[in-house]
Amino acid sequence: MEQGALPRWFLALQRWVDGITTGLNVAGTVLIFLVMLLVNFDVIGRNFLASPISGVPELVSMSIVAIVFLQIAQAFRKGRLTRTEAVLGWVERRAPRLRCAVDIVFALASALLIWQLYAASQPLFVKAWVRGTFQGTVGDFTAPVWPVKLIILVGCAALLVQLVMFALAAGLRLLRGGAGAS
Repeated sequence: MEQGALPRWFLALQRWVDGITTGLNVAGTVLIFLVMLLVNFDVIGRNFLASPISGVPELVSMSIVAIVFLQIAQAFRKGRLTRTEAVLGWVERRAPRLRCAVDIVFALASALLIWQLYAASQPLFVKAWVRGTFQGTVGDFTAPVWPVKLIILVGCAALLVQLVMFALAAGLRLLRGGAGAS
């Protein structure tokens, strides 16, 4: 997107939002590294020391969900989610304002879907927090599930903010005649 086509206040807000999104992405990357270490230590312990680490399957399954939600907003921000760029590029070359309108509709429809996911996940977080829900086997390994439920909410919120910023940017470009579309 052409930076000059957007007002300074918007670019400052975008930098702030992008900083938070990048922080979540870094946390997801660190979690990937930690899961990789955990799995490797488990394999080494299992094969060479006949002593596996308890709870590795549970931790890995919870971590995968956490990683997805920590990194989804950054994936959207960087344009790495699936969409048909060939069609969108063709539309943009012929009708830049239509491209902006399509971006707005896409972002708002996506935001509605993510809002539904957030709204459905929020009571699950509260229930896990209040009840102290855990995953694993008592006496062997247990881990609370509320941190992953919270990460789902944070990831949904971050993606919602990115979608709203994307729609707002498209709206500002539309008002300026469609110049500098994404």
